[in-house]
Amino acid sequence: MTQITRAIALSISQFSDRRFQRVVLKSIVLAIVALWALAAGGGSVLGWLFSGDLTLPWIGTITFSGSLIGWGAFWIILGLSVFLMVPVASAMSAFFVDDVARAVEERHYPNTQAQYSSKLSEEVRESLGFLGTMLVANLIALIFYALFTVFAPIIFWSLNGYLIGREYFYMAAKRHLGRDTALSAFRDHRFRVWMCGVIFVLPMSVPLLNLLVPVLAAASFTHLFQGWMADRNGQRNLNHPR
Repeated sequence: MTQITRAIALSISQFSDRRFQRVVLKSIVLAIVALWALAAGGGSVLGWLFSGDLTLPWIGTITFSGSLIGWGAFWIILGLSVFLMVPVASAMSAFFVDDVARAVEERHYPNTQAQYSSKLSEEVRESLGFLGTMLVANLIALIFYALFTVFAPIIFWSLNGYLIGREYFYMAAKRHLGRDTALSAFRDHRFRVWMCGVIFVLPMSVPLLNLLVPVLAAASFTHLFQGWMADRNGQRNLNHPR
């Protein structure tokens, strides 16, 4: 817990770094654009699918208003964005995790350098995969929120804590270990990473603050990874943050 507290404190102290601020702004803008596109696209598709007449046995002909259904779907999806903003903003931040990790390491761990660099196409593919996972998982979770209302916060924290913890730890580790070894390191630290992820998800229930959490998590997992690596290699003095 001491490592986690120290990692969070160091990350908060670096929020004055313009690189952190740029990531926050870009993530929020991309999240808003993505949710607006989802609402507009979903409304258009449903409006097109359900336009026209439908004849049912014993009922007769039912006339659908495509535009009415489309606009209704648009506002419903836009309303759901209240719940989806957090996972979408988190996923959008994944596009810029390298920027956050680089800023943290340059300031606190000048003796360590990333050994592996990813191609832009690979980073985009992985970030889009994370976005898809976050969206699908949280859309499915809406069903469980409705069925198990009392446990909805626990479901939200557990689900997003695992997803965010896994992605951000993996991204921090991949810079130094490569893809396969980073996944192996996640499996070795799975439970601790999950619990750390839950800690970062808890503030996501607070409006506005929840938009800063993804960057805070990315920075903190960089500190945690460096700390765990230093402990494993017996190099605490070499990698201790300045």
